[in-house]
Amino acid sequence: MPDPTPEKLRPDAPKPRPATPKLRLGQRLALAVVPPLVALLVRLLGLTLRYEDRVDPGATPGYLIPGPVVFAFWHRSLLVCAHRFRGMGISILISPSFDGELIARTTELLGFRVVRGSSSRGGAVGLRGMQQAYADGHRCAITADGPRGPVFVAKPGTALLANSVGARSVDGRPAGTWVGCFYALPERAWELRSWDRFMVPKPFSRVVLTWPAHVAAGEVTTDRVQAALDRAVAMAGERS
Repeated sequence: MPDPTPEKLRPDAPKPRPATPKLRLGQRLALAVVPPLVALLVRLLGLTLRYEDRVDPGATPGYLIPGPVVFAFWHRSLLVCAHRFRGMGISILISPSFDGELIARTTELLGFRVVRGSSSRGGAVGLRGMQQAYADGHRCAITADGPRGPVFVAKPGTALLANSVGARSVDGRPAGTWVGCFYALPERAWELRSWDRFMVPKPFSRVVLTWPAHVAAGEVTTDRVQAALDRAVAMAGERS
């Protein structure tokens, strides 16, 4: 006989998905206007910038390395990187917040692949998305101190990703991969009063991109990622 209990009352019934929060009119307008406008401004500003690579012995700039790879950088360099690495199909992890949605739509217009999640909200979902991006052969980039900081303090996400991908070893565990770190510093920039001291390069600035030695596979820890990112900042000649 069929079970007369209504499906929604059965203990084995699938739980309904939570309703997607409705966006306010102002938010809908912002999503329609802000991403294409910011993407255009990034492209126009980028036309005036000059880039210089500084590379440690044995390292290679990430844009010259095909995927799959994992790179980490500081959140404050996001705008510069959005122009420098546009159109490369790089997978980036973006917070599931509304501000993250604005950033996600903007970066997609600039040719990035967006994975939603963060180290504070949706971390497991974000990690799985980045693992899949790596498995699909993509370059993966993580803002090591995002999305809420504190600035210049690496969180565990980069090491978690690097140690959870790659070929399986004899015991069935992932062999892991190496991690590259970099920093992008405009010689002239506006610095916002935000947690990350976000940088907006001034037009016609020179931007230094630094590439320290990679963190070897099997040796990737949050402390080693922190050290590599600190080295990247030092290479740019900045006092953090």
